[in-house]
Amino acid sequence: MELWHYLLLAVLGVIAGTLNVLAGGGSLLTLPAMVFLGLDGAVANGTNRVAILAQNVTAVGGFRSLGFSDMKLSFTLALAALPGGICGALLGTMVRGELFNRVLGAVLIAVLIYMTWQQWRKAGKTASETGKSGEPEKVKSTGPSRQQLILGHLAMIGVGFYGGFIQAGVGFLLMAALHNVLGLDLVRVNMHKVFIVGFFTLAALIIFAARGQVLWLPGLALAVGNSLGGWIGSQLSVLKGERWIRNALYIALFFMAIKLLWPE
Repeated sequence: MELWHYLLLAVLGVIAGTLNVLAGGGSLLTLPAMVFLGLDGAVANGTNRVAILAQNVTAVGGFRSLGFSDMKLSFTLALAALPGGICGALLGTMVRGELFNRVLGAVLIAVLIYMTWQQWRKAGKTASETGKSGEPEKVKSTGPSRQQLILGHLAMIGVGFYGGFIQAGVGFLLMAALHNVLGLDLVRVNMHKVFIVGFFTLAALIIFAARGQVLWLPGLALAVGNSLGGWIGSQLSVLKGERWIRNALYIALFFMAIKLLWPE
């Protein structure tokens, strides 16, 4: 790889890290970028974990600096996701070359459809919840019930498997589980999300590295950007500032998906 490749990865890492913490999908930008730069799909998948781990460590610190932390619940959710993450990572080391590109391309299309649907749904919900003052009503945060906790921890197993396997888009699955199943507000959703992803990413990184599917210099270049993006995302998450960067991502993801699915 040339010097400008590392600089490009660092810049993409800032965008990806910010987006990952705000909502998810940052790896949908960095994974195809590494494939386009010549990395094998499985190696790109493993190398990406270096940046994801660094990003979530800084994001956890960012949330704590703003007074958002619930380490007990974060830790139990992360433990529930760990077995799935390990199994998914083992599978991820076996999916290589053109097959990985096709799987990633299909994931890109699916996530684009999901993101668009979520935005339409969110817009309709915001309009219906707007009070007389013209401002959206604030959701009161209450602790999840015992049943919600059980279902939420069970959901983590499947989320962990997907995250260990391909990582890209796992933030959306985590947000769905933590927000819809546990009933947490979006700031606390992101607070738990960064800890959970960081936890099973460490295990996944060890597995990919043991299989020789991690390139450390590109990974560290990406990690520098992701770390900065993770901190920025943790700050912006509290301010709910993800819309502008998400819209910019739609077009890039669309063309990347087309390129991966139809390379000729």
